[in-house]
Amino acid sequence: MTYTENYRNLLIETLNGLDLSRVDEAIAWLTETRDAGRTIFMTGNGGSAASASHFVCDMLKGASFQKEKRFRILSLHDNMPTLTAYSNDVDYHDAALEQLKNFAVAGDVVIAISGSGNSPNVLRAVEYANSIGCKTIGLTGRDGGKLGPLVQLQIHTVDPHMGRIEDAHMIALHMICYQFMEAA
Repeated sequence: MTYTENYRNLLIETLNGLDLSRVDEAIAWLTETRDAGRTIFMTGNGGSAASASHFVCDMLKGASFQKEKRFRILSLHDNMPTLTAYSNDVDYHDAALEQLKNFAVAGDVVIAISGSGNSPNVLRAVEYANSIGCKTIGLTGRDGGKLGPLVQLQIHTVDPHMGRIEDAHMIALHMICYQFMEAA
């Protein structure tokens, strides 16, 4: 068996472990959030930040363009000057949290993506979101880390391999987005 065949087979096994009822619940939450005119905030680091940005793009264009109901969604790490100003002048661990203090209100949704589930900046943002009455969703990997029990809805990828965790997260995010893109 080649490496690529093995990787594919392990990815399929990882995806078979994904709890689709939790993905469906996230879809329901995002539907409610959109219909109430609330905002969805995304946060993550590294590959998880890239997945968050990708999801925001898909939701802003693919799931909103030419639709009567549109999504209000943004990624907290996409404004590079703000992110680096907080990181330099305050602390990187507070960069997402401080942005939420400017924008988030009760009833909004914060989606945190962390393969390890232990990124301090992500955890602080979720703690704040919970404290003001936001709904929180976490896409986690491995054992879920500290993020798993902190969020109200966890979409957990049980796999030790960061690549497959990120692959599964992106597929779950595509499942969510394409539900809205392809809905009549």
